[in-house]
Amino acid sequence: MERTTALIGFGEAAMAFAPGLSATLTAYDRKTDDPALADDKRDDYGMVGLRGCDSAAAALDGVDAALSLVTADQALAAAWGAEIASGTLWFDMNSVAPDTKRAAADAIAAKGGRYVDVAVMAPVLPARTGVPLLVSGPHAEAGAAYLRDLGFADVRIVAGDVGRASSIKMIRSVMVKGIEALTAECVLAADRAGVLDEVLASLDASEKPKPWAARADYNLDRMLAHGTRRAAEMAEVVKTLDALGTGSMMSAGTVVRQRAIGALGVAPPDGLAAKLDLLNREAEPA
Repeated sequence: MERTTALIGFGEAAMAFAPGLSATLTAYDRKTDDPALADDKRDDYGMVGLRGCDSAAAALDGVDAALSLVTADQALAAAWGAEIASGTLWFDMNSVAPDTKRAAADAIAAKGGRYVDVAVMAPVLPARTGVPLLVSGPHAEAGAAYLRDLGFADVRIVAGDVGRASSIKMIRSVMVKGIEALTAECVLAADRAGVLDEVLASLDASEKPKPWAARADYNLDRMLAHGTRRAAEMAEVVKTLDALGTGSMMSAGTVVRQRAIGALGVAPPDGLAAKLDLLNREAEPA
C-alpha cells in the first residue's frame, strides 16, 4: 500500500522534492491558492497526484508522515499547530537552531508523533531528492528508512539526540552564509572605491577554487533570491552560537546584510556588474 505524505510548506524545497517522491502527496502552504499551484497547472511541475489543501489539518489528515518545509521563523509554530495521529513521523527539515528543534520535538511528542531532526546539507536545486540529508534523534533509524523509501538518495544518520543534525547544519552555515555576506560587503566597497578589478585579482591570487568574480556573482545571486529566508536561518545560527557561548558578532551582522538585500524583493539580474548596479541604486547601507 502506497504511503501518504504531507508537505507542510510548499516553497522552493517542497516543489523541488515533490516530483521525485514515491508517495501519495498532500500539501499545505499559505500560497496554495497561487495559480501556479492550481490543480490544472501541477502537471507542468511533474506533480501528478499531488493534492493541495486549504489547511494544515486537511493536509495532515490520515497521513503516515509529514515533511515540514516552512520558513525558519515558522518551524516551531508548524509543529505546535500540527494535528497528527499517534505514530506519525514528523520530519523537521527546516534550518533552525537545535533548541528550536528540541522545542518542536516536544510539541510533536505531546501529540504522540515521532519527530525526526533533518538537516538539509546543500541547496535543493539542482540536487532535488539527491540532496544530502542528515537525521538524528530517537526515531532517526525509522525516519531514515522512510526517507529512503520515499525517494531521497543520500540520507545519513548522525548518532545523538534531536539537535545533533541541526547543530552540524547551523554551525556550517556560519561559514557558508557568512562568506556570502562578506562578499557583498567586500565587492560593494571595492566597486564604490573604484578598485573592484584589483581586489578580485588579489583574491584570485590567494585562492583558486573558483574565480572570485564568478563566486561574487553567485553569492549575490543567492542573497537577492533568498536573503530573507537566509536571514531567518542565520538568526537561528545566532541562537546556536549564543547557546554555546562562543560569540556571534559576525553571524549577527550576516543576519542584517542578508535581510537588507533579500528585502529588495527583486529577481537577480545576470552578471556581477548588473547586480552591483542594482544594489548601489536600491540597497540601504547595512
